[in-house]
Amino acid sequence: MLDIGFVRKNLELVERKTRLRGVDIDFSVFKEIDAERRKILKEVEELKHKKNLISKEIGKLKREGKDVSSLVKESKELDSKIEELDSKAKELTNKLYEFLANVPNLVHDSVPIGKSEEDNVVVRTWGSPREFDFEPKPHWEIAELLDIIDFERAAKLSGSRFAVFKGWGAKLERALINFMLDIHTKEHGYKEVFPPFLVREEVMFGTGQLPKFEDDLYKIERDNLYLIPTAEVPLVNLHREEILSEEDLPIYYTAYTACFRREAGSHGKDVRGIIRQHQFDKVELVKFTTPETSYEELEKLVKDAEVILQRLELPYRVVELCTGDLGFSASKTYDLEVWIPSQGKYREISSCSNCEDFQARRASIRYRPKEKRGKTRLVHTLNGSGIAVGRTLVAILENYQEKDGSVKIPEALIPYVGTERIAP
Repeated sequence: MLDIGFVRKNLELVERKTRLRGVDIDFSVFKEIDAERRKILKEVEELKHKKNLISKEIGKLKREGKDVSSLVKESKELDSKIEELDSKAKELTNKLYEFLANVPNLVHDSVPIGKSEEDNVVVRTWGSPREFDFEPKPHWEIAELLDIIDFERAAKLSGSRFAVFKGWGAKLERALINFMLDIHTKEHGYKEVFPPFLVREEVMFGTGQLPKFEDDLYKIERDNLYLIPTAEVPLVNLHREEILSEEDLPIYYTAYTACFRREAGSHGKDVRGIIRQHQFDKVELVKFTTPETSYEELEKLVKDAEVILQRLELPYRVVELCTGDLGFSASKTYDLEVWIPSQGKYREISSCSNCEDFQARRASIRYRPKEKRGKTRLVHTLNGSGIAVGRTLVAILENYQEKDGSVKIPEALIPYVGTERIAP
């Protein structure tokens, strides 16, 4: 969430940067509510000043033994008026927060301007797409031939956009999770966390999922809990309403979780296979940093995610998202896109973002600078997929498929899977 004071002082800047995202928000509403609120607060201060003068006069007259009944009556009327105006001011303050809760983060000045993913900028590529001497199959055909993913029985259990991993499919999914966690904890310095998959409403608000993306969330109405769409949600909120010490920053967390999304706006997209599911596995990376180091840490975060694809020898590219494709809470984002042979194009497999203090303000996460006399400051939060497990499995099946229907296992993954090849 943006700071009310900052928005008030920099309204033109906020409007301009919001328009760069292609988001249409009527900021005149903010101006009207804020002006009315400030007018009321000024009136309250004037009434309080007047009440103080009356109180002093009452004290003086009492000492002189004079009648103060009319002044006491006037003082009570002022109390009633002040209470009424305070209530209105509180109501208007809540309206301001409700308004700002739907305003996206400010885009960083370095983000390329554009309207859609077509305007994203390729930063670098790694590896070359494999040249096949046969027509590569899509992953769902490979999975069916190998009998490692069951879509029909998943539909019987849960409906569309679910999958049952079995045999080598289940083992490959588990192997990828352990492989990713081992690299991030042993080589990149992240602390592993295994958080709850159900969280409170205020936790979803803290990372920006609520109120804007409620339609894409699964909610347990009876308990007022939400299934997490990403481990970013519980990891960022681990330090909700806390004051950290600068000496402890940066803090790195990684977690495997199942993720749950309605995919409300994806009708007709990636209907077949496991590219876009209601339930999927992901290893997440989250950082808490000082404002001065957050963009340096973003570059490190991207490279941490890249290592996974490099070890698996999967061709990919790094893309910097333009203003029109940027996520709600992010100031700057890099996507990692892996090569999918059956589609003949790169597909997103990781998204790494710097949210600056946007989430920290919503979740009230601050730190105390080394200079103890200094005021507490909001931390910067960063998050990234390290990486999406299901899409990695897709990339392995398609990039490592053989003409006879078998699939080789990437060398780095063999110790985790226990075989060099999965065959029909």
